[in-house]
Amino acid sequence: MTGTGAALRIVFFGTPSFAVPTLERLLASRHALVGVVTQPDRPRGRGHRVAESPVKAVARAHARPVLQPDRLRAPGVLDALADWTPDLGVVAAYGQLVPGAMLDLPRLGMINVHASLLPRYRGAAPVHRAVIDGEPETGVTIMRMVPALDAGPMLARVIRPIGPDETSEDVERDLATLGASLLGAVVERLAAGPVDEEPQDDMLSTYAPRLRKDEGPIDWTLPALFIHNRVRGLHPWPLASTSLAGTRLLVLRTRVEEATGGDAAPGTVVEVSRAALYVATGHGGRLAIESVRPEGRRAMSVRDFLAGHPVRPGTHLAGP
Repeated sequence: MTGTGAALRIVFFGTPSFAVPTLERLLASRHALVGVVTQPDRPRGRGHRVAESPVKAVARAHARPVLQPDRLRAPGVLDALADWTPDLGVVAAYGQLVPGAMLDLPRLGMINVHASLLPRYRGAAPVHRAVIDGEPETGVTIMRMVPALDAGPMLARVIRPIGPDETSEDVERDLATLGASLLGAVVERLAAGPVDEEPQDDMLSTYAPRLRKDEGPIDWTLPALFIHNRVRGLHPWPLASTSLAGTRLLVLRTRVEEATGGDAAPGTVVEVSRAALYVATGHGGRLAIESVRPEGRRAMSVRDFLAGHPVRPGTHLAGP
């Protein structure tokens, strides 16, 4: 993007895949990306091998300096950032709160690429919580960072509908691209001069806490739509789960079915087809399970699962 005003010296904070499109947008811009701050290398994946973050991999590929402090308040971190003399800080899913002294270091302050329509869903898991809550839309907000969590004034927003069967992974992947484009435009506006900033209405704020592994087990007494939204929102981690014949079964894809008028207890398999297991839920509804992953095995369609694990109507799936 061609802009006006002097090119900026930018420091970037980010860690997971969501942050990569924003980092790549900055690397391709006319501005100078002077350094990257990301979380320390940690064990990842099934093998728990120590691996670098997606952001670090991109930064190293472009020969940019990288800092990986355990804590941003650790001795020497602020001085190291000051040595980069940034004009602007950009944060996208970094994973730690940025201390006030660090927010004040860049001449133009620090801005954040937040994956929600603020002031709703402040916090660590905005996409997942929006999907779990059955929200019809979400988006990205570029906000100025302040010491309070995700409470700073807004510089720009973009809205994205959430499809009724989309998972958090589907939505977040798209928001990452939308956020990168929006961030690029905001950076050019900041380089050109002062930008209008809209204060958030704290009375409308909601909180999106980090996901926990113990949120996975399905409560079959809930309505089918509630369970469906949790399956979507907990994908790709920690994943919704149930128990079949004493074995944990991860539930990957579901579909809401019309109520059949039956009186089967919630969690009862009421019908089996080549495409799905149909399970009774609360308030007379039922849920079609289309894709699963037996614990320790690969993801598979219900058709493939049934080939090795026959399930008959009347089988009960255990809840939490």
